[in-house]
Amino acid sequence: MSRIRGKDTSPERLVRSYLFARGLRFRKNDKRYPGHPDVVLPKYATVVFVNGCFWHLHEGCSKARIPKSNVEFWTAKLLRNRERDAAEIKELEAMGWHVITVWECELAAARRDETLENLYDRITQGGENSGKTESLPK
Repeated sequence: MSRIRGKDTSPERLVRSYLFARGLRFRKNDKRYPGHPDVVLPKYATVVFVNGCFWHLHEGCSKARIPKSNVEFWTAKLLRNRERDAAEIKELEAMGWHVITVWECELAAARRDETLENLYDRITQGGENSGKTESLPK
């Protein structure tokens, strides 16, 4: 468990590299905001969370399975993570931020380009969606 990264994961770096290459400037893992969003874009009043499907219990995803050993521990832990995420998103929305969640499975090679394009579009056109949470379309 000590080797599991909390920030600067491969999916996060991929998203940040893409956004930077498209000309967006941002802060990363800003501790001033609930949940320490992976990407904070003040110009667009948008924050982006890049979530691992397992750790954040992505519904309907094959990567979001409870381990077969120590089931009680893992179930409680992963459900707490999901509840914490929901509370942090609600708090960010109350502060006026547009919250976007990108899931690890959406960054698989087959879907990566489409996901990143959609993310860029949501950020740059996010003004009318301010205060709403969304995941990228599947």
